[in-house]
Amino acid sequence: MERERIVQLFFFGFLAVMAYELYELLLPFLTPLVWGILLAFMAHPALIEVEKYVKRRSLSTAIISVVIGLGVVLPAIWASDRLVVEAQALYAQATQSVNAGGVTKLHDWAVNTEFGAWLAKKMGERGYKLDEELPKLTLQAAQMTSDYVTRNATHAAKNLLSFIIDFGIALLAFFYMLRDGDYYYRSLRDLTPLHEDDKKAIFDTLRTTLSSVMRGLMLTAVLQGVTTGLGMLIFGVPYWLFLAIASAAAGLMPIGGTALVWLPAALYLGFASGWSAAVGLVIWCSIALAVIDNFIKPLAMKHGTGLPTIALFLGILGGLEAYGPLGLFLGPAIMSVFASLLRVYRKEYSGTSKKAA
Repeated sequence: MERERIVQLFFFGFLAVMAYELYELLLPFLTPLVWGILLAFMAHPALIEVEKYVKRRSLSTAIISVVIGLGVVLPAIWASDRLVVEAQALYAQATQSVNAGGVTKLHDWAVNTEFGAWLAKKMGERGYKLDEELPKLTLQAAQMTSDYVTRNATHAAKNLLSFIIDFGIALLAFFYMLRDGDYYYRSLRDLTPLHEDDKKAIFDTLRTTLSSVMRGLMLTAVLQGVTTGLGMLIFGVPYWLFLAIASAAAGLMPIGGTALVWLPAALYLGFASGWSAAVGLVIWCSIALAVIDNFIKPLAMKHGTGLPTIALFLGILGGLEAYGPLGLFLGPAIMSVFASLLRVYRKEYSGTSKKAA
C-alpha cells in the first residue's frame, strides 16, 4: 500500500514537472497557438457545411485554411502599402493646404468661439500669435504623423520574419484543430475525472460561452462598421466603404476600437469640408457606438453564457488586463467554468454533507 502511494506521488510529481517544461517550451508560441484554436472553433460550422459538398474532411479543412490565410495576408499587404503611401503624402498635403491658406478657416473658427478667443488672448500675452503658430503646429503634427507611420512601417518590415513564423504557427494550429478538434475535445473530456453529468455541464458551459462571446464580438463589429460607414457616407468622407471595413476590423480591438478610424476621418472632414460636418460625424458615431457597446454587445454575449451582465463585464475587463486581447475570450470562459464548477460542488458535495447531517 505504501509502495503504491509512493508510485502515485512520483507519477503526479513527474507529470507536474513535465507539464511545466511543456509550458516553457510552448510559451514563445502560446499566443499564435491560442488564436489558431479560437479561429478553428469559430470556423467549425463552416467546416460542416463545406464537408457536405467535398465529402473529405482533410480537403475541406485545407480549403478553409487557404481562404483564411489569403483573407488575412492579402488585405494586410494591401493595407500596409496604402498606409505608408498615405502617410508619406500627408505632409505634402498639409504643406499645400497651409500655403493655400487652408488653415485660415480653422483660425477664423477658433477666434470666433469663446474658448478660441480666450486661447488667442492667453497666447498673445505670452508673445505668441495664433495666426502664426497654427500653421506651424499643423505642419509639425503632419510631419510627426508621417514620420511615425513610416518609421513603424519600416520597423514592421524588419520584423516580417517574426510575423510570418507566428502566422504560420497559428495557421498550422488552425488546420489541425479544425480537422481533429472533435477527437481532441473527446480525449480531453475522457481525461477529466468527473461524473459524466458534471463533465457535460462544464464542457457545454465552456463551448456556449466561447460561442456567445465570439458571436457578440462579430455581430457588434459588423454593426459598428455599418453605422460608422453610413455616417461617413452621409457627411461626405471619401473612401467611406474602405473606412467602414477598417472600422469593423478595429471594432474587434480591445483598445481604441472604431475611434481609431472615425476620429482621424472627422479631423480630415473638419479641414476639408467644415467643422459642422466633422462635429456631426463625431456625434453620430459616439451615439451609435455607445448604443452598440452598452446595450447590443452585452445582450449578444450574455445569451448562452448564463452569466449576469456584471460578471460578464468584469470577466472581459479582467481578461484584457491579465491576458491582453486573448482575454476577450479567456476572461468570460474562466468566469463561466468557475460558475459551472460551483454548481457541481453544490450538487455533489454540499448536497452530500446535508444528507450526512
